[in-house]
Amino acid sequence: MSTSHALNRSAALASISVALLLVGLKVWAALSTGSTAMLGSLADTVLDLVASLATLLGVWVAAQPDDENHRFGHGKAEALAAMFQVVLISISALSLAFRAVDQWFEGVRPAAAESGIMVSVIAMAATLALLVWQRHVIRKTGSLAIATDHVHYQSDLLLNLAVIGALALDQYAGIPGADPVFGLGIALWLGWGAWGASQQAIEQLMDHEWDDAKKERFLEVVARHPELKGLHDLRTRTSGNRDFVQFHVAVDPHMTVREAHHVMDEIEAKLAAEFPGIEMLIHPDPEGLVNETGLAAMDLLADRQAAHDRSE
Repeated sequence: MSTSHALNRSAALASISVALLLVGLKVWAALSTGSTAMLGSLADTVLDLVASLATLLGVWVAAQPDDENHRFGHGKAEALAAMFQVVLISISALSLAFRAVDQWFEGVRPAAAESGIMVSVIAMAATLALLVWQRHVIRKTGSLAIATDHVHYQSDLLLNLAVIGALALDQYAGIPGADPVFGLGIALWLGWGAWGASQQAIEQLMDHEWDDAKKERFLEVVARHPELKGLHDLRTRTSGNRDFVQFHVAVDPHMTVREAHHVMDEIEAKLAAEFPGIEMLIHPDPEGLVNETGLAAMDLLADRQAAHDRSE
């Protein structure tokens, strides 16, 4: 197992461990206080546990090597795990919103605020420790599934603060209705988080192109090679933590196949150093045989080469 896959698995196991601890504590706290905000926090933590199990499955499948039926690997398993988490978060948000509205009209107030506050403080400490480890793993691996899990646990910090605020305002400040209002706020926050977390997963599943900054950096590396006369038909996508790219380059039409192949090897080596783990497909064309789309790309490459030459 590679280092990145081992780190992803460790982060998934850590989130499962934290979720199990918090489910036990929050079941007790929800029964003790009757708080809608605490119940919402419990529901969110139960979904955290299920989502973390899905994350573990996703990173495990994504780590499997290429096979005859999946020649591009299994990286999209992470995007599928992320979308599963989004569905769970959305269900949690809707359920909590209905509960908050119902409790508002019934006028039910929580009790035993001390128990709820104590559990929320413990939950925040455990969640903060998990977030630190997840952030380290994301920096090292770029895992989409862990990043989505990270977003969810980030919301847990605010969620637990909201529970503390709701219980304190209702029990100590004597403000009735604070608990369901905070519960509804948590539901809206979860819904917003689900929407944001879904975007990157959808982009991977739909083979979305790289962002402009990443493409710009890629073209700058390609432009450094003196034998290249242009570039066109650049296509990019990301699957899990692996990048895929294919493009055509224009070279001197008098080059032999061996010479052109040597140039392609040099380009691949430079790109692999700048974009670790990237998989490339490069097609050499004799200079002059490009379409209209290619001409624009060739001009772009020429501009980058000129800028690079001026900087030296």
